[in-house]
Amino acid sequence: MDKENNKIQVEKLEESLEGLESLVKRLESDELPLAEALKEFERGIKLTRECQKALKEAEQKVEILIKKTDSEDIQEFHLEEE
Repeated sequence: MDKENNKIQVEKLEESLEGLESLVKRLESDELPLAEALKEFERGIKLTRECQKALKEAEQKVEILIKKTDSEDIQEFHLEEE
């Protein structure tokens, strides 16, 4: 279940990043009315916070893994393909 949870988190992060990229393009186009631009800006802040949270969680997991490997022999990592 942990792998599935990680996969969902990665997908959510990727979706948020893609959403931010498209939002930035729309805001940079100068074609949005001010009210709509402000709504998009607010949405961008929300997406940014979601990304920061996901990245912080990933960073904590990496730190835990590093601490575990400090006390063990380092093993070669193989990426599992589905």
